[in-house]
Amino acid sequence: MTVRVVLADDQPLVRSGLRVLMADHSDLEVVGEAGTGAEAVRLVGELGPDVVVMDIRMPGMDGIEATRLITTGRAATTRVLVLTTFDEDDHVYGALRAGASGFVVKDMALDDILAAIRVVAAGDALIAPGVTRRLIADFVGRPVPVPAPCPRPVEGITEREREVLTLVGRGRSNAEIAEDLYITVATAKSHVSRLLTKLGARDRVQLVITAYESGLVTLPR
Repeated sequence: MTVRVVLADDQPLVRSGLRVLMADHSDLEVVGEAGTGAEAVRLVGELGPDVVVMDIRMPGMDGIEATRLITTGRAATTRVLVLTTFDEDDHVYGALRAGASGFVVKDMALDDILAAIRVVAAGDALIAPGVTRRLIADFVGRPVPVPAPCPRPVEGITEREREVLTLVGRGRSNAEIAEDLYITVATAKSHVSRLLTKLGARDRVQLVITAYESGLVTLPR
């Protein structure tokens, strides 16, 4: 199966670099490019890609608003992977509420960015290593309360599921969860799927937020 991708970034060199790299991978296809958030929304409506690789800072409509429109549209099957220079973007947390399924930073290896596209296209969610703690700190540390993506309290889950949720909140992958808990990867994946259903979470990113908001995971002081 080929993953159809729209690249949304106001820097042509960024789009060009990703496009050239993806041309060498038969499972990935760039079907459109956008230099603004409005163009990205339009292309999603016209092309119905599997994934949009979305910059945050673009002229006119920014990536957060574009993400919200894409993920709440009538045919909201396209998933959004935010590509950001995190040190400069102090409002990245807004993309969580807008429905982004993952975050990668522009200084990551290009192969890692391609791997993230595949993860998001497969229906999982991903936050780049090193981004999770700062991203959640920004999200939960706002002086004005922010509506939680998963407002339901953490109840109705088993002790094992609570352990899994804690590890998800710490940024662990399914393979790492399996290793930490001495279970199979398939079992870890099954626990995560049940957590998504029980907590009404859209994806793994929202489970991370839930883990922090419920106190299962706390920020280093």
